[in-house]
Amino acid sequence: MTVRIGILGGGNISDTHARAARETAGVELVAYWARDPEKARHMARRYGGTAFQVLEEMLAHRPLDAVIVGTPSGLHAEHARAAARRGLHVLVEKPLDITTERIDALIDECDRARVTLGVIFQDRAAPHLQWLKQLVAAGALGKPILVSARVKWYRPPEYYARSEWRGTWALDGGGALMNQGIHSIDLLLWLLGDVERVYATARTALHAIEAEDTAVACLEFAGGAIGTFDVATSAFPGFPRRVELTGSEGTIVVERDQVVCVELRTPRAPPPPDEGGANASATSPVVSDARGHRRVLENFVSALRTGAALLCDGRDGRRSVELAQALYRSARTGAAVSLREHAGR
Repeated sequence: MTVRIGILGGGNISDTHARAARETAGVELVAYWARDPEKARHMARRYGGTAFQVLEEMLAHRPLDAVIVGTPSGLHAEHARAAARRGLHVLVEKPLDITTERIDALIDECDRARVTLGVIFQDRAAPHLQWLKQLVAAGALGKPILVSARVKWYRPPEYYARSEWRGTWALDGGGALMNQGIHSIDLLLWLLGDVERVYATARTALHAIEAEDTAVACLEFAGGAIGTFDVATSAFPGFPRRVELTGSEGTIVVERDQVVCVELRTPRAPPPPDEGGANASATSPVVSDARGHRRVLENFVSALRTGAALLCDGRDGRRSVELAQALYRSARTGAAVSLREHAGR
């Protein structure tokens, strides 16, 4: 069974999607659409297939089984819903959208159309992090106590100046928190479960943008752990993402998507070997390594073919946006926010 895929979007991340698709067995790229028609034509010339100027014409193209959505974040649900109405399965780049209200409408649309909705969080497919997930689930870390996540990246002024949507509330849904930080938010939720209460503060410290480029948050997890989360695109020259998990039985440290330190009372098997490269650079917005996206796409295709469980479906992908919205509410009001009061689906 060949799965024929179309790509919505023509920016850097859509190029990563195309490279991942080209490396995935049983996948054929057949159609492209972007808000800038020339970008769609460039994708078609580079990867093969047909470029379309009108979105509905692209979605009506056959044969076509699924689309990968890589348009600006604030358009994800709109474009994914249009695809679902055409009976197409949908794989959406993070975040699923920028509000839970739009995400709920998308989930309902996909349920009605009986199509599969997946979200690209490639951390969940990284061998080291899957090993860590299994270790935490097995109780080897003990009772979670303390969490520290740091995404201290740098983006030069032109990263925002050359884009009409990055750093805007309407299309990016915020700044460093919603765009760069969302991967780590999802990772913490995936590893440790729900967050019940947050307090956050945010600043536009360096860049000429609407939204924040620097934020700090305190997190209280339902399982009892407390944590801090720092995220920035203002931290020159940029540093690798770092996550530290401490439980009653020890501490584990992650840098990028690699486990770099395991200190447990009861030694466990070491994590998988270093693959030689990370999915995203601390200093560049371009994802040079498509392996993580390829793994997510392979999982998505497996779900279509065999009904295998998705790494992240729509309802699971909603959780990180719900938490990001709570952090923004706290930063705006200067008060702690309880997620119990804004319970999700």
